[in-house]
Amino acid sequence: MKKIPNISFQDVENEHNFECLNLNKFFERLPEIVDHNPTLPHRIHFFALLIVTKGTGTHQIDLIDYPLKKGTVLKLSKGQVHSFEKNAKYEGFLILFTEEFVMYHFSKSSINIISHLYNYHITSPISENENLNKLFLEQLNAELSNTTSFAQNNIVASLINLYLLRLERENKEVSIQNNSKNYPLFIAFKNLVELNYTQTRNVKDYAEKLSITTKNLNEIVKEFTLDTTKTFIDNYVILEAKRAIVSTDLSFKEIAFEIGFDELTNFTKFFKKNVQLSPKAFKNK
Repeated sequence: MKKIPNISFQDVENEHNFECLNLNKFFERLPEIVDHNPTLPHRIHFFALLIVTKGTGTHQIDLIDYPLKKGTVLKLSKGQVHSFEKNAKYEGFLILFTEEFVMYHFSKSSINIISHLYNYHITSPISENENLNKLFLEQLNAELSNTTSFAQNNIVASLINLYLLRLERENKEVSIQNNSKNYPLFIAFKNLVELNYTQTRNVKDYAEKLSITTKNLNEIVKEFTLDTTKTFIDNYVILEAKRAIVSTDLSFKEIAFEIGFDELTNFTKFFKKNVQLSPKAFKNK
């Protein structure tokens, strides 16, 4: 039974919680990877930055193909499903780092400002800034080439943190939003949805877990997404359903059960209401 592979972080020495991969070398290693096929959809349990320095191509994140060219950076968050194109012709670097790396080295204020770390539902993963990318890669590679390893993790983390903050500054609207006093509550709600969407899609249940009223929760979600709480929950369930339909060989009944529906008919009605297509029509499309 084919399911979306879940890929955890592993570096060579299993101690740094970050890794910088040259894409040319990474693409050469693709046939040697045994636990999954990177050119097929797979869910990552770490963060990644795909920085393109030469050539063009595409990269799929959550069923959307993003165009790549020199100066492009794609920001992938923990929990997202992505895949590399086959026979990729572009060059660059893939920066991987874990949630532990972020929590240990990034300040709380930085985490709140860098929206894409935990708020990928409402922010675009793609940016373009060739000069900023070049500066970051030069500093990062210089540090990784340093024969003195003292404080290297801290320095690398500072470089990644600074780079992400500078990328974030290009989207002032999001940065201002994330300074809202309600941002931590919104992130807590988002995390609860990701953990509990198979058990409940009831707004009241999430409000109770956060010890706030449904009205207050709705106001908070609207502040960041312009959608209602119910719409946000349903959209996440639909995203998980689409991921499963496109990227696995599970039957519709199995998918329905996995994402919290007792009956296939209820799942089909829910999917069609939100996508305007039946699961079968969506898969064929």
